[in-house]
Amino acid sequence: MISAKATPLPARGVADLESIADCRQLVHAFYARVVEDALIGPVFASRIGDHAWPAHLERMTSFWYTVLFGESHYHGDPRAKHLDLPIAAEHFERWLSLWSGTVDELFVGERAEEAKARSRRMALVLARAVRR
Repeated sequence: MISAKATPLPARGVADLESIADCRQLVHAFYARVVEDALIGPVFASRIGDHAWPAHLERMTSFWYTVLFGESHYHGDPRAKHLDLPIAAEHFERWLSLWSGTVDELFVGERAEEAKARSRRMALVLARAVRR
């Protein structure tokens, strides 16, 4: 289970994402905020449940490491996981806001910018997929 308490973060990241450990730090900090969020927290809680958070965090760490570093650690279909969720545009907007804010608080640099750009593209793709 993710702690309900968000980890305090510095005002602005001072280094770029450089490793899988950095991806893990980003994912854990982001999801700590997700579970506290009144809009998207319940969506995640209903799908993941308390017992599955550790596996989800590792899967998302692998996903972002694959996306940002081009190393094949994640295998799966993110679109399929989102198709039957009760989500709309405002959920994606909140997800992006939390993600970008967490990236900015922890990291700065090319990969940090890439993490935000990739998240925007993913949100567009997923939003189109769930509307169908």
